[in-house]
Amino acid sequence: MAESPLLYRVGSALAFGGCSAMTVFVNKILLTNYRFPSFLCVAVGQMIASLLILFFGRQLKIISFPPLDTSIPRKIFPLPLIYFLNLVSGLGGTQKINIPMFTVLRRFSILMTMILEYIVLGVKASYAVKFSVGLMILGSIIAALYDLAFDAYGYTLILINDLCTAANGVYIKKKLDAKDLGKYGLLYYNVLFMIFPAIVLAIGLGDVNEFIYSDRMSIGVAICFFLSCICGFLLNYSIVLCTNYNSALTTTCVGPIKNLFVTYVGMFSSGDYIFSITNFVGINVSVMGSILYTYVTFKTKKETTRHRFIVAIPQETLRHV
Repeated sequence: MAESPLLYRVGSALAFGGCSAMTVFVNKILLTNYRFPSFLCVAVGQMIASLLILFFGRQLKIISFPPLDTSIPRKIFPLPLIYFLNLVSGLGGTQKINIPMFTVLRRFSILMTMILEYIVLGVKASYAVKFSVGLMILGSIIAALYDLAFDAYGYTLILINDLCTAANGVYIKKKLDAKDLGKYGLLYYNVLFMIFPAIVLAIGLGDVNEFIYSDRMSIGVAICFFLSCICGFLLNYSIVLCTNYNSALTTTCVGPIKNLFVTYVGMFSSGDYIFSITNFVGINVSVMGSILYTYVTFKTKKETTRHRFIVAIPQETLRHV
């Protein structure tokens, strides 16, 4: 297979990193700075946007995925439930927790994935991976213990988000039938099966009324809400582009590099980070673990590709946050 032009490879990697960072900041600005009343309504908005984009993309023959039939629920469940919990808990955590701690606590998903892969798939991580993950988790725990803006509800949402992210990645590997749907089909049917329960939940909890009658609506909020609705799909599409023009390895390594930028810029951007020296040290220890993890992953996969081709899509494909 011929290598893609340099412009496409670099451009797609930058697009993925940019879309990923933009998604975090747009959601944070909407939910924290603008104090948007309902993260559940944001989730519904993102789901509707993804559904419409994918539906019309197929109608215009830009993308393709299998039509709905009676076999699809059997192939895909319980992935839609995991997808919805992942989306809602991620947005809720974004609203409640400052960006540096959000990024640090999200690294628990790597530990949970490693544990679940061992239990469910029998995959055992190398000692280098275990050490780098341990360093990330140690830094995260130190930062959390000295987080002056600690929010128990927000921390709970992020840990649920981590578990859902890990379960989603492992379950896709376990349930091979889901591959029949393709990347776009998997996202489309995840949204399709959960959109109506999500709307009913938003109405039942009063989030829709809170959204409609909110006194915080303005042109800025409306623009930010619209951007948030399309950011999830843009993130997923940029991942597909990056993996297509580069490799799954490049896409995997762009994420942690992007998080370096998000972590430190997030300390100043939203105004809800409270500095303490011990918390800052913990964040930096976790960042060092993340850099080491990226290096170990890159080195391991690079050595593996000398002997065989690897085709993989990162678990972020099914994440909006």
